[in-house]
Amino acid sequence: MQDNNILNYIKNVLDNMPSDWLNLTTHRLDIYNESLAKTEFLDEFINLYKSNNSDAEKLKELPTAYDYIRLGHPLSCVLEWAIATNYNLDAKHVISFSSSVTPILAVLRKNLLANEETRIVYANKLPDSFNTELIKTVYGYSFNLVKLNNLSELDSFNGSTILVSQPENIYEFDIIPQVDFYINTHNDYGSILLATQNQSNYISEIQHVRRRETIAMTPINCLAVLNKLVGNDFSENSVKNRANNKASVLDTIQSITNSKAKAVVGSSGLSIQYAIMMGLVDHALENYKGKDIRFIVPPNCYGGTNDQARRVAACSDLIEVMDLPVDGDQNMVDSIDVVLKQIAQEDAVPYIIAEIPTNPRVEVPDLIQLKEVLSKERFTSTEEKAIAPVFILDQTFCPNVHFLGNNDILTQVQTIAYVSGSKFPSGGKCTAGFSIANQKAAHLMDKIENHLVLCDNEATSLQYEILAEQLPSMNERIQSAYVNTREFVTYIEETLPNAKINFVSEELAEQGFTPSVFSLDLPTKGNSEEERETYKRALNLKLINLMISKIPQESKYCVSYGQLKGCYWTIPATSTQGTTKEGDKDYIARVALSGNMDLELHKNVFKEFVDSI
Repeated sequence: MQDNNILNYIKNVLDNMPSDWLNLTTHRLDIYNESLAKTEFLDEFINLYKSNNSDAEKLKELPTAYDYIRLGHPLSCVLEWAIATNYNLDAKHVISFSSSVTPILAVLRKNLLANEETRIVYANKLPDSFNTELIKTVYGYSFNLVKLNNLSELDSFNGSTILVSQPENIYEFDIIPQVDFYINTHNDYGSILLATQNQSNYISEIQHVRRRETIAMTPINCLAVLNKLVGNDFSENSVKNRANNKASVLDTIQSITNSKAKAVVGSSGLSIQYAIMMGLVDHALENYKGKDIRFIVPPNCYGGTNDQARRVAACSDLIEVMDLPVDGDQNMVDSIDVVLKQIAQEDAVPYIIAEIPTNPRVEVPDLIQLKEVLSKERFTSTEEKAIAPVFILDQTFCPNVHFLGNNDILTQVQTIAYVSGSKFPSGGKCTAGFSIANQKAAHLMDKIENHLVLCDNEATSLQYEILAEQLPSMNERIQSAYVNTREFVTYIEETLPNAKINFVSEELAEQGFTPSVFSLDLPTKGNSEEERETYKRALNLKLINLMISKIPQESKYCVSYGQLKGCYWTIPATSTQGTTKEGDKDYIARVALSGNMDLELHKNVFKEFVDSI
């Protein structure tokens, strides 16, 4: 780095930065403007730099940077800006990853869809997990590998050139005209991608891969790189017990899920989901050659799930996404029956992704009927036995419920469960998620692990350490959060009886379904459907704004839940369902409570809201 003004400023920032930048998965939830989430933090940070203001209070007042650590966070923004500025680039041209392989895949994906040629140039070696054969056959990406001892030998190329390096300093790049994308990798930190000025049309696509299939370089690793960049003497927070922590986490997952199958842990819930999807695609290509693959997904489920499934399908003519209506007037069991019958007739491979309870309506299907419909023998149009489905269960709302054991409800159905780790598993301290199968689907876990490793998306050492600390108390925290949620739901029912609340029944709770999330459909008025909808949407925001302004130390505007303390509010249509089709969005309030919060104060503020309408 050459600019001493920037280096000195970053030194001061590192001295004064809020602890939340390092320790939370999302910074300043109370200052969150979603439409500006990609730009607002950095714009205001640059203004502080221009005025040479690194005051701790000013840094603390900066708004949310991106959303979660998947897409980015304060320290990744600062690191990327510092590097980009040194190379006279806009900050968006530098993108950090926790993975050393996924940035390569991001460029390959863009070029597959654009029908552009790609060559990957390297001097010493590619990342250890880079698997040329699988990337070409399963992901469908096309590229040439070029090993060079001297970059002066590099000629021009009609397509994209990616240069993969392992420099001593991950933040330093040797820019040459023949290269379009530079990817510097590090065994512990991940990677940093630099796209040259002419590659602006790749930026949003690469960022979207980071958002959907992996995560940004983690805060602790960004901090390490920033300290090296500015020449600070510092002690890295190295985790010395990775093997022990990993073994503890895997044992705890088996205990929690009542399954003895192999468990895997990824850098985020979507990293795990991506490994599941690509592992199953790999299995289908190997065992059902030439057959079409169908991913069956609720159209209004979590937007990341919906979007990722469609992104996978976009890369292969064999893969198609089919809708699975599950909420409200639609019954999950009936919908599965209809869809599986159609897929059987087509002799295709069926993979079903579903949340139980559903999001955001918090509904649980009849589990006996679910087992029966998934176990039903079906036949193709030529009367041959159809391929049995694999049920991919997003269990994030209720990770304590047993589906997978030998005596549990889905024991005879090929079932893979996964959980987002930023929720109950870590208590909001990290994004790492996990997956495990029942015995019927245990044979699929090796493929899933292969693709988790290929993408370099396994949990980091610090993530394993956090999970080893937090997972053992997860079920206890789930129970205490449910007690608060049930009490708050009961209070709302009494205080605002004409509101519609979506929450589990007492009967379902006795079966173990004890989520800490409910959705609230507020009463509305107006002379037309449009007027009633407009009024309700404004009322949603009024309630949320009142809560977060009156109880800023606990009530936050965020999609999350399962945190160690506080209460979280969001509107699914504008948050978790961001990429969902407009007609499938839910403009309702979703509320998530923890076991550690001032419930009486929340009741009082809610009463104030009711009195105001």
